Amino acid sequence: MKKPSIFRWGVCLTILFFSTTLWGSAKEPPGEMSEETRQCVTCHKKNNPGIVQQWGASKHYRANVGCYECHAADADDPDAFIHDEKKVKKNISIIVSPKDCSNCHAKEVKQAEASHHAAAANILASLDNLLAEVIEGNSAFITEGFPKGNSAAAVSGCWQCHGSIIKVNEDGELDPATWPNTGIGRINPDGSKGSCTACHARHQFSVAQAREPDTCGKCHLGPDHPQKEIYEESKHGIQFAAHREELKLDNPKWIAGEDYFTGPTCATCHMSATRKQPVTHDVGTRISWNNKPPISVRPETVDAKMGLPGADLGWEDRRDNMKDVCSSCHNDEYIENFYTQYDGLITLYNEKFAKPGLTLMKAAKPLLRPAKFSNKLDWVWFELWHHEGRRARMGTAMMGPDYTHWHGTYEVAKHFYTEFIPQLDELAKAGINSKDAQKQAAGKTLKAKLDEVLNQENHKWYDDKLTDKQKATRKAAIEQSKAKYGLGKKTEKAAPAPATAK
Repeated sequence: MKKPSIFRWGVCLTILFFSTTLWGSAKEPPGEMSEETRQCVTCHKKNNPGIVQQWGASKHYRANVGCYECHAADADDPDAFIHDEKKVKKNISIIVSPKDCSNCHAKEVKQAEASHHAAAANILASLDNLLAEVIEGNSAFITEGFPKGNSAAAVSGCWQCHGSIIKVNEDGELDPATWPNTGIGRINPDGSKGSCTACHARHQFSVAQAREPDTCGKCHLGPDHPQKEIYEESKHGIQFAAHREELKLDNPKWIAGEDYFTGPTCATCHMSATRKQPVTHDVGTRISWNNKPPISVRPETVDAKMGLPGADLGWEDRRDNMKDVCSSCHNDEYIENFYTQYDGLITLYNEKFAKPGLTLMKAAKPLLRPAKFSNKLDWVWFELWHHEGRRARMGTAMMGPDYTHWHGTYEVAKHFYTEFIPQLDELAKAGINSKDAQKQAAGKTLKAKLDEVLNQENHKWYDDKLTDKQKATRKAAIEQSKAKYGLGKKTEKAAPAPATAK
């Protein structure tokens, strides 16, 4: 870790993290720029002028916090090296980790370390990374630190958002498989987790940029987590686009309903100050459903499994935190009704598709090829919950109707009934007709589970097993709709126009 003694100033720097609170024990910033930083700037003005200009536009510059104050290192730091042995002759490190930032921003770093952002690198051992490392990729990307190789798909894809485990080679250089990397869950050489520059990009560390939806969109977009696209479709995103210049994104004090009211950003809802809450860098404290797994669960249960402090923060309290944000612009009835709609969609997805799907996949396992994704059924089920199911749930959470329906529940239902169920049926029949007694038994078990699911109220329509009363209700609803909108009525034939005299 870098030595903290000369740069625990705090007051001027907390602006970088949206803060609107007071800092009682923070030390005063230095009165002038250090000689070490002056030497750095002299050289970098020639070789890297863009970096110097970015820093010059930052709050750090005004506070006399420069290159050396952030990059200074102890000689025994894993990534430390002597920079410019002729002039500067100081130990520095390239990576400025959250542990370094905590010298001035202790509260913000502690919050970030407690969040799912800091744990994002857990994906390196997940099903997602199996895809990038093995199925999409190979081990042909060989570096000094990884003589057995890595997958280029994982290095340039997954790791750039979720974070790499930074490896320092024997010569002190950062291994190119793991650096450059600003993944939010990066594992740094000093053991700290996270990357402040994922949101506060070097070297300006602009608060306005951190509040921009595009900043979050670097990672939160695409088929399996399209929050950026959902936001743009929602009224919130439309409001932001129409009134962006009114939002005062660079304002140190930035409280929804007071300093701006024309449209929230991602930061507004998940991190920024309200009239009752301070800024938080734990992005999960206002989320009341975790929609990442196949079945949506309450976030504290996931935090408990991950060993995060959020295990002690119940979903009701988290929801109250978000309701407080909503109340900056909406009344209580609006907010309560939104959450009723949201919970309704989650219940629909969980009960109709997710829980039966998991049950059927478990029953199908003995009849499948053992390698993950070596069966078409693996892909169909994965995309049902990981892509389409998430889109439906996240679309509702962020009030994006097109993502809830056409990109979400429509795709879930289409593939559940036209691919998932038929493939399970074929698999069960193949097992029953097999000469292998174990597969015969597994086939019968799967067939029984499949019949059980399809005879549930949610799925009876598939085998045309709706009752006469249910069919009559549907027919009445259709006729009512036709009558309401004038559909299906015969129109009188218009009389021919009179001939025009010539």
